[in-house]
This record gives sequence, C-alpha cells and structure tokens, in this order.
Amino acid sequence: MLEGMKSTHAQLLEALSRDGFAVIDAVGAPFDTMTEEQNKEPGIETQDPAVEDRVASEEPTVAIAEVPEIGHTAETLGIELPESREECEKLLIRELGEARLEADELLGNLQRVTAEFDNYRKRTERDRAENVQRAGQRVIESLLPVLDSIDAAIAIEATTTAEAKMLEGMKSTHAQLLEALSRDGFAVIDAVGAPFDPALHEAISVIPGEGEQIVDQEVRKGYVMGGRVIRPSLVVVGHA
Repeated sequence: MLEGMKSTHAQLLEALSRDGFAVIDAVGAPFDTMTEEQNKEPGIETQDPAVEDRVASEEPTVAIAEVPEIGHTAETLGIELPESREECEKLLIRELGEARLEADELLGNLQRVTAEFDNYRKRTERDRAENVQRAGQRVIESLLPVLDSIDAAIAIEATTTAEAKMLEGMKSTHAQLLEALSRDGFAVIDAVGAPFDPALHEAISVIPGEGEQIVDQEVRKGYVMGGRVIRPSLVVVGHA
C-alpha cells in the first residue's frame, strides 16, 4: 500500500509540473534566502515608513484651476456681420444651426466610440475569464488519473492495523484534494442510485429489465467543473 501511495504522489507531482510547478531543492543544497527585493511583487514600490507617515499626516491639497473668461466676438469667430439687423439675425441663426448639427454629429461619433469601447472591454474581460477557466480545467484534467489512483487505493480493504491507519490518511488526503478543487467549481457527478443521464453518465452495459433507468454501478467517477462536464461517469445501467 505504501508503494501505491508513493506512486500516487509521483503522479500528482508530474501532473502539476506540466504547468511549471516544482519542488524546491532543500536537503544538501546551499542555503539561499530571498532578499526583500526578490520577494517583492513586481511593479510595487515601497516607501520609507517615515515618509509614509508624513504623507499620511499631511492634509490633502486640491488645486483649483482658474477658468479664463472667453469673450467671443464676430471677428474672433470669423463671422462678417451684415449691417442689416434682419440679415444679421438670419446669419446668426444659420451659423447656430450649423454648429448644432456639427455638435450632434460629434456627439453621435463619441457615443458610438464609447459603445464600441464598452463592447471591447466586456469582450476582453469575457475572454480573460474563459482563458483562466480553461487553464484551470487543463490542470484539473491532468489530475484526474491521480484521483483515479486514490479512488482505487481507498477501495482496498485494510488487513492490518498499520494499513488501516494508512488508508485513513489517504481518505483524508483525498477529501482535502476534492475540497481544494471544489473552490474552482469542481465537483463529483452523482452516480449510483441517480437517474441515468447521458449528459453525465456513459453506460458501458445495461442490465435487462423494465422501469426507469438508473445507475446501478459506477465503474469510474465522473466530474464537472463550473457546470461543464469534464469527464462523464462510467456506469452500469439498471432499472428502478
């Protein structure tokens, strides 16, 4: 049983190593301490505590920008006003109408660009979330053989007290592993006694009979992640 546990441990490390996970060499290796600069997160600068305290105690100052008064004239706007008051009013109304049309066009362009940027931002966030989920699913899929090995090991009946204690330890480790994976939406598919569902269960044989089809035996566990089936359960189908 101990050899089986060592083999399962090696399987787990091998699966995790595909994503850059590695054990740090320790016994017999030169002692190496990470400096503060090495341990610091990239892109984060730290200040002297005295400077931080002084900055925290200072009252924040708000700079108020002075808005200059702009007085437009017909000359600064490049408009030549006619001498007739009536013609002058017509000209100003026409200029105002053209300015409003231009402003409406600019506003429409701004709203369109804003909507396009908002769609781009949502699409980028969705793609990033999907990439993270796919990466997590890839890691978990690489761990499935390890879970299968543990399932096979804990199914063995202990014959000695030492084996019983070792078996309890493996069950505890198995429960810890499933709990850790469940934080990312990983879950075991219900099988034995559940109604047969082709989306969740893969039948390898069917026991003849009548009535509702249910899962009679589970040959290999199936799993879902985030509501998506990553591996169906291998089952033997019976009848209620």
